[in-house]
Amino acid sequence: MQGASVEEFAISLEQAVDDRLNEESGLHKRDVFVQVVSEYLIEDGTLEDLYVCYYVHPYGRSRVEVSGYAISDDGHVLDLVVADYGNYGQTVSRDQVRKRFRWAELFAEACRDGHHREMDESTPEFDMAQKIHSQWSDFDKIRIFLLTDGRSTFDNLPQSELGGIPVVQDLWDIERIRRLATSGRHEEPISVDFTELGGPLPCLPASTGEDDYQCLLTVIPGQVLADMYELYGAKLLQRNVRSFLQLRGKVNKGINETIRTAPERFLAYNNGISATATGVEFDGEKTRIVRLDDLQIVNGGQTTASLHHAAKRSRADLSRIWVTAKITVVRAGLLDELVPNISRYANSQNTINEADFEANSPFHVELERASRRVWAPAVAGGTRQSRWYYERARGQYDVDKSRRPTAAQKRAFAAEYPRQQRFTKTDAAKYEMTFRQAPHVVSLGAQKCFQRWTSEVVSNFTGVPDDEYFRKLVAKRILFEGARSEINRLNPKAGYLANVTTYTLARLVEDIDLEKVFALTWKQQEVPAEVIRAVQELSGPVRRVLLAAPGAGNVTEWCKKEDCWKSVLDIRWGGPSPTIARQQKK
Repeated sequence: MQGASVEEFAISLEQAVDDRLNEESGLHKRDVFVQVVSEYLIEDGTLEDLYVCYYVHPYGRSRVEVSGYAISDDGHVLDLVVADYGNYGQTVSRDQVRKRFRWAELFAEACRDGHHREMDESTPEFDMAQKIHSQWSDFDKIRIFLLTDGRSTFDNLPQSELGGIPVVQDLWDIERIRRLATSGRHEEPISVDFTELGGPLPCLPASTGEDDYQCLLTVIPGQVLADMYELYGAKLLQRNVRSFLQLRGKVNKGINETIRTAPERFLAYNNGISATATGVEFDGEKTRIVRLDDLQIVNGGQTTASLHHAAKRSRADLSRIWVTAKITVVRAGLLDELVPNISRYANSQNTINEADFEANSPFHVELERASRRVWAPAVAGGTRQSRWYYERARGQYDVDKSRRPTAAQKRAFAAEYPRQQRFTKTDAAKYEMTFRQAPHVVSLGAQKCFQRWTSEVVSNFTGVPDDEYFRKLVAKRILFEGARSEINRLNPKAGYLANVTTYTLARLVEDIDLEKVFALTWKQQEVPAEVIRAVQELSGPVRRVLLAAPGAGNVTEWCKKEDCWKSVLDIRWGGPSPTIARQQKK
């Protein structure tokens, strides 16, 4: 919906929520709204991940309310999301904005003070509160995101502290969400004004004779680089190489050692950073950089994160540290072409798999092509065939549909590719890792599951996915979503639905003839009755194992461990129908 008005976008967002509700029964509309919008923010890099988990409860003379949470990979940032849904593009009052932020901050305070002890231990809400409480001492920052489908003119959001921890408020109203969703970009651009960070940077323009880009050489004070990371976090780093933020590798240990023992030699020992921008503002003599627009660090994520970590966690003095930087200023139209290559060729300090630059990898391109040429069988009782749409890039389905110039052609597109037969890269990862019997990986969350699938499966895939691969992937999708719906019917509002689903199917793989089940599922375009009966029988024992976290521990964390999967493997049950049972070797 590129170029859509706010009103048009609000309608399309509401439609996306309704479509998701139709695909995944048992969800609350508010939670689906949070799910849909958070996917934009995760792809944007604003959020690392999000566990959608709604909780509301009286608290003193006020209340606590939150719609989801995430804790950064390094454990130092707590993200809380709260939603104000049902405004449909209308104005949200400033008082309502303040209250939502306040309720989320009170939730954080309650978690700190042990509110989980008053909660039902068998619920995801308890897990959320308990985990926040247990990791409280590690937090350096709390970020609260308010997501709303209404408009707001509230800017200059106040910053506060909670027990000495900075609390940052971030408001995403319908206009801001629309700009991100319809920009055609993966991320909201970052503009850095260096006059606000200590002063302009000295620079040496390097003439290339090319019109489509220019290179600038500069040095950045270590504290400025750390401050930039404090402001923008991992969003500052080119999103395909954000996995290199962990302070684990030899290079990172070397960076930290230099910061600690020989900061004056940092410039000599460190290779510096490479960055891209789409615009630059110089001072009058063009010898200093005043501002960079659309800034992204494409190499040097470890350097940047390590400096920030040293300043925040170790209270290191960065005043004697300088970092060399090569900044490539490119035209906006060339971003998608040049930036991935700059990132690929610049990242030589560490081994980076080609899979880390997977957005346009042959695997996903071929999977998309298969989805456009393979017709699915007509559902029993009908004659109309359709296709399953693999959405390789965010929003691709809506863009494809919008390209049809007439209403009749749009209806024909929707009939050929029903919206409920659309699935994404992270969906594919979830289905694949489930049937590869890695439910503990699926339980890590969509983004981490996708990263593991990329590094462990896609990067080692020989050849390209063909039509048969695509048919099996669709069969896995039908089986997963069908099993999920049945488990939800059996235990409505019981919690841990996604975990029980992936574990039940992964355990079922032990006992069924997968090839026969895939073929039957593809042919029928629905979950075979024999599989439904097996899910009904097996899901109960699986749920009991998941809820029996060792030492009355956190169920959500227990589901992420391989030991949990081993415990589920030990379940003994009656077994599937002989028609789909795996043949035992004699």
